[in-house]
Amino acid sequence: MSDLVTDPVASRSDTRLTGSQRKAIVAGAIGNTVEWVDWAVYSTLAPIFASQFFPSSDPTAALLSTLAVFAVGFVMRPVGGALLGAYADRHGRKKGLTLTIGLMAGAAFVIAICPTYAAIGIAAPLVLLLARLVQGFSAGGEFGSSSSFLVESAAPRRRAFAGSWQQVSVGAGALIASFMGFVLTSTLSDADLHSWGWRIAFGVGGLLGLVGLWLRVSVEETASFQRARDDGRTRRRNPIVGMLTEHPRAALRIVGITTAGTLTYYVWISYMPGYAKAAVGIPLSEALLANTIAIAYFLCLLPFVAVLSDRYGRKPTLLVFAIGFVVIAYPAFRLLDWS
Repeated sequence: MSDLVTDPVASRSDTRLTGSQRKAIVAGAIGNTVEWVDWAVYSTLAPIFASQFFPSSDPTAALLSTLAVFAVGFVMRPVGGALLGAYADRHGRKKGLTLTIGLMAGAAFVIAICPTYAAIGIAAPLVLLLARLVQGFSAGGEFGSSSSFLVESAAPRRRAFAGSWQQVSVGAGALIASFMGFVLTSTLSDADLHSWGWRIAFGVGGLLGLVGLWLRVSVEETASFQRARDDGRTRRRNPIVGMLTEHPRAALRIVGITTAGTLTYYVWISYMPGYAKAAVGIPLSEALLANTIAIAYFLCLLPFVAVLSDRYGRKPTLLVFAIGFVVIAYPAFRLLDWS
């Protein structure tokens, strides 16, 4: 009979976030937001600065080359996820997140001050490529480490809610980048925008990264990692080797789930505004404004969906997401063509 009795105190401790947990989630989300501003501003302004890093005689080829550099950055994300994730598992979430945001902000400053193709020739796209490789490496380590930090800072039955702020902060970074693009394209002339205006966004992103760095230096390490360190679990075998040998099927399953979500997310967030301008002829400022509104709506829904996930489970939530994107993707592109 005692097995059927629910302890209300224990139930509240499983669901209620303490003051320190809320503080950790806010600090983690804000730091993650500014990191993803630096990542997202590249794709937002790619149609503008493409001719600054590649020959301007063929604007389409310059844009495609710039987007190719954007794609190469994704090659480094699994590398960064593996190496920086292992670093965070051994040395702590705080140290891992401090390193990722430092790399991201530094690369943003490099892009902001890099001379153009007309000034230094082939060195310009090489610097751009190197900076994006660093940002891709940083973004890979950021995603896993920040997710772990947020989830480990949550009450047991609020883990999806706490973890949702990782994606909220990613979307908030894209929202800020999109809004900066809208402001710049709306207030500056085309000549100023292409010559120096785009550098403002990367400079602001780098400065915000320094703010995020300060936040992460001031936050406490998670209790889960501290217990693991005290128990000696952080000194065991390499985390990557342990994952591949002890949980190979689960690892592949997560890779598959994440790949599908990442692909559809970036088609919507990063590709659609540029596609609307290049293929359909919609003014970039209007495309970025529509993108900004859509991202804001997306961010408002995320925590509520996470609460449903905490209540009803992860699998139903993922199925609704997958089916929804399959159903909506084709009409979205067709509506652009009809416009």
